[in-house]
Amino acid sequence: QVQLVESGGGLVQAGGSLRLSCAASGRDFGTYAMGWFRQAPGKESEFVAAISKNGGSTYYPSAVKGRFTISRDNAKNTVYLQMNNLKPEDTAIYSCAAGSPPVVARKDYWGQGTQVTVSS
Repeated sequence: QVQLVESGGGLVQAGGSLRLSCAASGRDFGTYAMGWFRQAPGKESEFVAAISKNGGSTYYPSAVKGRFTISRDNAKNTVYLQMNNLKPEDTAIYSCAAGSPPVVARKDYWGQGTQVTVSS
């Protein structure tokens, strides 16, 4: 069992930055690929970033590539999402998930999410 708790969301102006954290409980954190997903009101969930079990590989869609960086610290059971140059269209609830490599298409565990709001 893995429990995931996100933090770090908030309100930021366009062009600003936020760093999200996802803290995991349980001893199996290092055996999962980890991903970040977001869902805006009225829209479907969208893949944002993923990272391999050892952190050696990362994956991003074109919408965030170059602006977002995913990382993980297996010693701290934590995955991070550094978001730079934020845009109003990045406004959404951001959730982390643990699951199948490489891009967590199968989500075995996921958190409740944290709200990110980007004002123009």
